[in-house]
Amino acid sequence: MSVATLCEELANAGMAIEVFTTTANGTQELPVVPDTALMVDGVQVTYFKRITKDHTHFSPALLKALWTQVRTYDAIHVHAWWNLVSVLSAAIAVARNVPVIVSPRGMLSPYTFNNKHIGAKSIIHRVFGKHLLQKSHIHTTSAHESRAVTQLVQPLGITAIPNFVKLAATTITAKPPRGQVLNLLFFSRIEEKKGLNILIDALRLLTVPFHLTIAGSGEDGYVKSLKEQAVGLENRITWAGFYGKDKFALLQQHDVMVLASHDENFGNVVIESLSVGTAVLISEHVGLADYVRDNGFGWICQTNAVSVADAITAISLDDKGVLEKTKDIAPAIIRHDFTGYALTQKYINLYRQIINA
Repeated sequence: MSVATLCEELANAGMAIEVFTTTANGTQELPVVPDTALMVDGVQVTYFKRITKDHTHFSPALLKALWTQVRTYDAIHVHAWWNLVSVLSAAIAVARNVPVIVSPRGMLSPYTFNNKHIGAKSIIHRVFGKHLLQKSHIHTTSAHESRAVTQLVQPLGITAIPNFVKLAATTITAKPPRGQVLNLLFFSRIEEKKGLNILIDALRLLTVPFHLTIAGSGEDGYVKSLKEQAVGLENRITWAGFYGKDKFALLQQHDVMVLASHDENFGNVVIESLSVGTAVLISEHVGLADYVRDNGFGWICQTNAVSVADAITAISLDDKGVLEKTKDIAPAIIRHDFTGYALTQKYINLYRQIINA
């Protein structure tokens, strides 16, 4: 979503931009004509067939087209890392002496590096990944992600510019007043990194009235293990599953959105929540933790049950009026900081600096 919005905003600002991507649509393929440029929401996009159906997304057609055309562009902006499209596209840009910007999107952190497919990542990094990144400019979405990247590689430069986040098109009705029961919301993919198991353990430590809604989906086996972990809390947890309806209305109906992630380069849901006046409880490992702390839009916890439970207890008291402050002033500030011309200009300035250098 953030990559698509960035492309749309750049095109709206008059930048000449093209997108190369694959036909990947999960384990299926998008119903598009490959190797043919299409206009998608004002952006020229060419989809190329992939020959692998896993996360490698190997696409010889895309790489051949990029090799042929790469010198017609002022710069190449690669999004994500570890898959063959991203890594080999960066290699082509470096080989053809075209400036390359890599947005790792959370893929270059000690946590991600040491979580899943460790052997393959280590080989890629040692053999050529590190070399490519040292010849690239890195765009991160937060200072937290910048610090994580520097633990793994020293690129030509690192620039932190936040994600674009698509917010509700119209103003949502006034946020309902808080009741006696603290309404908590987990709104994310359900996977180990997101810390939902920590939140469930924390709930057992609470003495304040609460109700948690879990809106998200994940692998059946992992979700089943979490439900077993939550036995005894059934009356105070609603498993809503994947929420495809109006997520902004759902976010607004709750007092606090909780995300106790082990690692999060940015956290779009944090911005989405604040945009409708709902404060957040997030871990110190979420990229937006500094932003939330500096603006007083929520609480920061550690990734353990005691810390999360203590924070929820503090929220129930809220003697500093954080919930009310967030409801009143966060929506306008969020729209200023994460949408619009000013943010677009930051990306344009980054491109110009790199191209001119």
